[in-house]
Amino acid sequence: MATIRPPSDTAKSFLRRAGLLVAALIVLGIVLSSCTTRVDAAHVGIKIKLAGTDRGVDDIPQVTGWVFYNPLTEQLILFPTSVQNIVWTKDPHEGSPKDESITFSSQEGVNINADIGLAFHIEAKKAPHLYLRFRKNDLVALADGYVRNAVREGFSIEASQMPVQEIYGSGKGKLVTNVQKRLQDLLGPDGFVIDQLTINGALRLPENVATAINRAMEATQLSIQAENRVRQVKAEAEQAITQAKGAAEAARERARGEADARLITARAEAKANLILRASTSPLVLQYRALERWNGKLPVMNGGGALPLLTFDVSKVGALSADEEKLLKDLLAEDEADHAKGKGDAPKTGDKKPDEPAPAPDAPKPDAPKPDAPKP
Repeated sequence: MATIRPPSDTAKSFLRRAGLLVAALIVLGIVLSSCTTRVDAAHVGIKIKLAGTDRGVDDIPQVTGWVFYNPLTEQLILFPTSVQNIVWTKDPHEGSPKDESITFSSQEGVNINADIGLAFHIEAKKAPHLYLRFRKNDLVALADGYVRNAVREGFSIEASQMPVQEIYGSGKGKLVTNVQKRLQDLLGPDGFVIDQLTINGALRLPENVATAINRAMEATQLSIQAENRVRQVKAEAEQAITQAKGAAEAARERARGEADARLITARAEAKANLILRASTSPLVLQYRALERWNGKLPVMNGGGALPLLTFDVSKVGALSADEEKLLKDLLAEDEADHAKGKGDAPKTGDKKPDEPAPAPDAPKPDAPKPDAPKP
């Protein structure tokens, strides 16, 4: 059989040292774990010194990460800096099961009840001051106490300066804005930052007051509708008047145009007649008569002399002084209109505007005159 030899002194010494080292490491791990902690995101660490001449809250908060401290003389408290959402409502299924709604009074002393919502966060560098003042790091508990009292006081002060009808109507937004500004001025020095303040749902008023306000608002709406209808009728009347004026003006312009057209036609006919009279000579009339004669004499003569086709030349082709003046004026107007249409001045080289058109020469007959039949 093999004989088991007891360990030598060297081996015993090595084992003893190894055991002491392991024990020391364990103790060191326990000490280090109790002396360190980790500050998570959206938190700050507040170091409180429990002993010594400088005991109290350290003014410099610890940032996110691992923090070393002495657990025998120091304490580290984590303080949240994320946004906190608080609701004070009458509904037992939202927020607290008890009624936490806020009541305030208007300028007339009418009690108004409302559900209020608040969102806020803590400024990180002011967290030590806030903890030193309230000795709490539970922001929900802090909001349900100190902050809620400030909100209720803000609504009471601001609403007491406004009539109930304005608060119930368009002034609700103004009320919320004024209260939020007041809260920021009051709570800002303690490190509170008000992110949002809201009135959730409708305001609750006494039934008789709500009925009166609704009737007044309905009357106001009817009045506005009546005013809009009056404006509409007035606009339609003005539009009808404008259309009538436009139609009348169009009719006048149409009548004026028709009258001008008739006048132009009459002037043209008068000018043509005057030119025709001025250009007609006794020879021309004699020629026209002979040209239209078929060469036959009357069957019954009565024994007298044969009739001859003659004209009173003293009355043919002569214009009176007034007619000559009228003809000159018409011709001058034609020349002026012609020059105006072309953009040129009337040409006077060949004929003056006030001269009548020369009478055309009498046409020469192509065929000889038929001989008068012998009696």
